[in-house]
Amino acid sequence: MEQAAQAPEWAAALEATWAGVLMRQSAVAYPVANLVHLLGLTLLVGPILLFDLRVLGVGRRLVGLEGLSQFVTPFAVAGAILAIASGPLLFLADAKALSTSPTMIAKLALVALGLLNALAFRRAYGDRLVGWDSAPAARGRAQAAASIVIWFTVAGLGRMIAYL
Repeated sequence: MEQAAQAPEWAAALEATWAGVLMRQSAVAYPVANLVHLLGLTLLVGPILLFDLRVLGVGRRLVGLEGLSQFVTPFAVAGAILAIASGPLLFLADAKALSTSPTMIAKLALVALGLLNALAFRRAYGDRLVGWDSAPAARGRAQAAASIVIWFTVAGLGRMIAYL
């Protein structure tokens, strides 16, 4: 692969670690890490999507925003932990190519943006969601819409890494 030949030395060093070798040579290590990563992404994005849709007004009469937030947040946090823990293992298997992949770089940038957006939302509005059942803040709705776009793009880019 041409990108791998131009990879930085640190990426080659990561691939050569015992963990990088294990991820490439074990019949189960990479598939298990991949499944954990997928589970993490599902647990992260599913609750975020439900919450964001609710902020945008979907299901307003069915569930209160504050209660939904309290219910889905632990799932999203667990998903983030799983995805963040398993992602580097997947990276180690092909660090040289991934370190120079524009798709991978874009995915990582959007993950950071998505997490920052979620943290900014939580910080700005986390304790003021009660009144949002009838009238959420315009900025909060914009953040929710951006969040949906960001996380679906992250998921799409994650799948496209193998092909681009």
